[in-house]
Amino acid sequence: MATVSDSKPESAGSAIARLTQIFANAGIDNAPLDARLITAAALGVAPDNLRLHPDAQLDGAALSTLDHMAQQRTTARMPVSRILGRREFWSLDFSLSPATLDPRPDSETLVETALGLLADRDQPWRLLDLGAGTGCLLLALLSELPGATGVGVDIDAGAIETASSNAAALGLQDRSAFRVADWTAGLDGRFDLIVSNPPYIPGAEIDTLAPEVARHDPRGALDGGADGLDAYRAIAPLLAPRLSLNGSAVLEIGAGQAAAVASLMNKADLLVDPPVADLAGRDRCLVCRPG
Repeated sequence: MATVSDSKPESAGSAIARLTQIFANAGIDNAPLDARLITAAALGVAPDNLRLHPDAQLDGAALSTLDHMAQQRTTARMPVSRILGRREFWSLDFSLSPATLDPRPDSETLVETALGLLADRDQPWRLLDLGAGTGCLLLALLSELPGATGVGVDIDAGAIETASSNAAALGLQDRSAFRVADWTAGLDGRFDLIVSNPPYIPGAEIDTLAPEVARHDPRGALDGGADGLDAYRAIAPLLAPRLSLNGSAVLEIGAGQAAAVASLMNKADLLVDPPVADLAGRDRCLVCRPG
């Protein structure tokens, strides 16, 4: 990869232009955005500041940092969010770790759908997030539901550590609890809302995904077994016993999985609404209710 560093300071605008070309030559989507985010990080400023101050100068230390991050982006195909160690989701800032999925904007469809099911946002709703990862789903919901409390579970202790840290950083630690568990094992009581973004990629397809996903998201959070449905088979019989009488579960689904997942839920005595599409028009989640 061509280097952008030099013995002389370089302007932010020049660095962005160079990185954009490097990233575009490497076949990276959204090259201008990635270049701006990395340049801003190297300078230690907010990305929007660069629009106002394109002449800001990167000194030798900043250019060295820029080079290192650019190398990670092109050679390792590490997503910018992984390079920076954080991702914005639902306009909130979430730390990432090797144990967590990188939250995608498409998953905000689950949050929007779930909020639409809770007409009175001030009620003391009880929430559960199965496979919490960064905690983004549960914490985004709690940020909109001031009277609610929630529990997030994940089988990976590293993910639970990250989610707990995110809860504290967002000031939501008093209304959330994260614990290591195999789905609902060890949980008591019922919940008004259950959300989950479980593993749903067929195992044989993972290595065909974009390298940003296949190389850097934890395989256990992606691999849904031979047909991508193993997690739904595990979850289906657990939902009704944990849902309140008028409760709902909102589940993220993979492409083309709506009918198969709905069938699994129906067999577990759950009623399933028509799938909810994301902004790209792809079926993104299913709402399930006690039958």
